[in-house]
Amino acid sequence: MTRIVGNDCAIEIDTNSYSVPWRLIGERVAVTVAAGEVRIRHGVHQVAVHEQSKGRRLRIVDPIHLDGVAGRNGAVRRPEIAAAVQESSPPHSLLRPLAEYEAVIGGSF
Repeated sequence: MTRIVGNDCAIEIDTNSYSVPWRLIGERVAVTVAAGEVRIRHGVHQVAVHEQSKGRRLRIVDPIHLDGVAGRNGAVRRPEIAAAVQESSPPHSLLRPLAEYEAVIGGSF
């Protein structure tokens, strides 16, 4: 059978979702289910092999298929970017106290 790899890096077989390398999102793949295995090919290359799930509506994922996907290991935060953002804050001497704004508009609310 054939399937198209979804945006979640997976194909669906009998209500179960099986992962495929993320670079194949949107591509058509050939799927063979036999001897308790799900084999997935793209062209002549075998790109994934999973044990066939006996359950329903399960997600079977090989973490290697997600290598290179942003957010795979949690939130995307690089320390050097966080440090640069903190350094780019305006100096305290440029910040005004709220009392100055209240005086301009005629008092607080």
